[in-house]
Amino acid sequence: MVSSSNTSGPVTRRERFAWCMYDFANSGYTTVILTAIFNAYFVGVIAAGQGSGDATLLWTLAMAAANALVLISAPVVGAIADYSGAKKRFLTVTTIGCVVFTALLYFAGPGDIALAVVLVILATFMFASGENLIAAFLPEISTPQTIGRLSGYGWALGYLGGLLALVLCLAYVTYAEKQGIEAAQYVPVTNLIVAALFALAALPTLLWLRERATVAESFDSAHIVRQGFSRLRATLREARLHIDLFHFLLALTTYYAGIHIVIVLAAVYAQEVMGFKTQDTIILIMVVNVTAAIGAFLFGHLQDRIGSLRCIAITLLIWIAAIGCAYFADDTLLFWVAANLIGTALGGAQSAGRALVGQFTPPGRQGEFFGLWGLATKLSAIIGPLTYGGMVYLFAGDHRIALLSTLAFFILGFAMLATVDEQRGREAANIKY
Repeated sequence: MVSSSNTSGPVTRRERFAWCMYDFANSGYTTVILTAIFNAYFVGVIAAGQGSGDATLLWTLAMAAANALVLISAPVVGAIADYSGAKKRFLTVTTIGCVVFTALLYFAGPGDIALAVVLVILATFMFASGENLIAAFLPEISTPQTIGRLSGYGWALGYLGGLLALVLCLAYVTYAEKQGIEAAQYVPVTNLIVAALFALAALPTLLWLRERATVAESFDSAHIVRQGFSRLRATLREARLHIDLFHFLLALTTYYAGIHIVIVLAAVYAQEVMGFKTQDTIILIMVVNVTAAIGAFLFGHLQDRIGSLRCIAITLLIWIAAIGCAYFADDTLLFWVAANLIGTALGGAQSAGRALVGQFTPPGRQGEFFGLWGLATKLSAIIGPLTYGGMVYLFAGDHRIALLSTLAFFILGFAMLATVDEQRGREAANIKY
């Protein structure tokens, strides 16, 4: 088949809204499954017989496996999507996959470790792959002057989506506990709530966001795959032309290791160290989502004024202060201070990082370069939680000592930002190949 159509046309406000809505749709998965409820449920109920240290290590191994799959596949899938003009189709498949596997987590109860691990690996793989693909649309629907702002809007709306998921789950958990229902019965229902919200909220994206790639040569399926690998090899050979992109990806891999520790283990830390119950954790993450939405919105505007790189540096300083507070927190007040600092920094760091990769990306290679971004973030999602889980295991369940690894990742990532020149990286994106 030969396709030479380019269905781009002017970007509408509705299309930008549809792009932002995907952040709203998929955030329930991050917030409920990875951050607030299911992770703590896995450690405290599903794998409770293994002990806290072993259960935590099992959870981090599951996260590592899921992200290893994305790490291996993301750059090639991105290159294939660019070459075949199929980002939208790939996004649809990963969305459906995440919804289905999340819903199936309903059947994972106490002792069902293997089932829970397999399902959460598949769901997380689909979620993370979709996250890379939706990010690849960003440079197509924005300008260098608005890319930071639009990325910030997406993250801010995403945190509101996570907040809505938490509110719905909290309402159900509160009702279930009043009825005398135990966690082993009511937590699985929260997985169905997340799946349903994801499916409904993603509809605007799947209906209104347009595929804007131009495909101008004949190919078959085998040729697409070969071309995907070929373009990835070309990108790696051209690393010297995009030195700032690759330096930034190294820095991002480092500080994102700390971010991923917080995302997948915050509820576990609150439960095991601070003594939080399910309702306490949900309320904590709800408040953090509000501050994260504010942080994403404010830093989204700020980065268009002072640059994405400076914004990232500011957020990392906030992260360092937040982890310090969490380490020394013996009461809930200081822990709440740490949580809200984390929220502010979380929204800003994520939106600015995505925008900076977009600025460093040559036209027509969005899927490929955001696949590299996905590779970096997923490598960090393996390194960070595994480091934390390994330390908890080695130090006989001491989560407070393990938290020091998070601080080290942020300090090192901050230092590595000094090797990145934002202006030079933007200019490299305009090099003709």
